[in-house]
Amino acid sequence: MSQSDRTYAAPTRTTVQKAAAVVGVVFLLVGVLGFIPGITTNYDTLSFASHHSEAKLLGLFQVSVLHNIVHLLFGIAGLALARSVSGARNYLVVGGIIYLVLFVYGLVVSQESAANFVPVNTADDVLHLVLGLGMIGLGVALTRRRAERAATV
Repeated sequence: MSQSDRTYAAPTRTTVQKAAAVVGVVFLLVGVLGFIPGITTNYDTLSFASHHSEAKLLGLFQVSVLHNIVHLLFGIAGLALARSVSGARNYLVVGGIIYLVLFVYGLVVSQESAANFVPVNTADDVLHLVLGLGMIGLGVALTRRRAERAATV
């Protein structure tokens, strides 16, 4: 059998790894789009980190340079942690918890307050709630069978 006749099976990724990678890619995309005028409205008001930034991704989600950088870093983390099952699960669950904390932060901090340095608006708050619950749900649901098998062994 020649070298060219051999087929190599690509390493298979579990569903939780694929989910973490997809979430990571979406965060990378959102981070990049936050820096593109037109996709981000009021781009000329984009500030590094303050509630004074009136720039809005898709005209809806308030963003700043810091906000976009956080999305990029979150995306990179997702891709890196998707290499293993435990990393993917932890990324989704811990990341989901972080987004639930951001949801509470958005509810507690006034949108006009200097403490709103991220910045967030009501649309961001709703998105953070959905992301938090969705990421935790994915991380738990997609590894439940593996955890059940480990418990029976």
